[in-house]
Amino acid sequence: MIFINEVHLLDSIKIKLQSWCPKRLLTRLIGWGADKQAGWLTQLAVKTFAHYYHVEMQSAKNPNLASYITFNDFFDRPFRTGIRPIIKDTNWLALPADGIISQLGRICDNQIVQAKGHNYSLEGLLAGNSILVELFRNGLFAVTYLAPYNYHRVHMPCDGVLTNMIYVPGDLFSVNPYTVAIMPNLFARNERVICVFNTAIGPMIQILVGATIVGSLEVVWAGTITPPHKGIIQHWTYPDAGEERAIILKKGVEMGRFKLGSTVINLFIAGSVKFSPLLNERSPTRIGEAFAVIQTASDIF
Repeated sequence: MIFINEVHLLDSIKIKLQSWCPKRLLTRLIGWGADKQAGWLTQLAVKTFAHYYHVEMQSAKNPNLASYITFNDFFDRPFRTGIRPIIKDTNWLALPADGIISQLGRICDNQIVQAKGHNYSLEGLLAGNSILVELFRNGLFAVTYLAPYNYHRVHMPCDGVLTNMIYVPGDLFSVNPYTVAIMPNLFARNERVICVFNTAIGPMIQILVGATIVGSLEVVWAGTITPPHKGIIQHWTYPDAGEERAIILKKGVEMGRFKLGSTVINLFIAGSVKFSPLLNERSPTRIGEAFAVIQTASDIF
């Protein structure tokens, strides 16, 4: 019992340290520095980071560390063409990011599992948007964590027409596995960009979650969303398919990126898909591999 109490006390101290840390200032400073062409200092930062995190560069379009003139150029490096083939079967959705599955499964009414002993609500994650909450109630969710050594571009799991984008201001707590395990309501507290798509399987949401020292959240249709880190919820709507300036993204194409690591959350409506049986908590993920299969009538009844 004493040991358990000590563990809880240690967790409480670590949460408080993150709460007290000037996360936004730290994020701004690191983001500013990561965009600077600082010559030998940039090279030192790139090579130290690559060595410390064992970054695999052979998959990169440009594997030469010495060629990157800013840290961000290195960090959001693209893959070589063809290095991540996209699953061709039209019944299957493709994984959107390289990383690991933090959690996936069913949304129980409006409750999403964050970690053992911690749930958060759909209302909290979706910033109280009642229409979206009702659409995704009892649906499915998947959370993919991108470690510092991962490729940091996020791709589409299926063809989609963008209908809405919502920026939600919030904290910038770390999203590493340890913090996820101990920080209540983490994903409903952190800054995030919610992207809503119409797809062949109904509405689908892909959320980019901000975190400590994540210098930027970007999407391909609008560029940089943060910074600056705004203090109010912002909402954009987009034309339907067939209308002028409709934004249509194909399965496997890039939809956004992080500058420094974070997390992607996918939401699906009930009865739309079943996750690959190969995926579970802590499964490694690779862009383009099997994510979920479209449900048929025989699957449902």
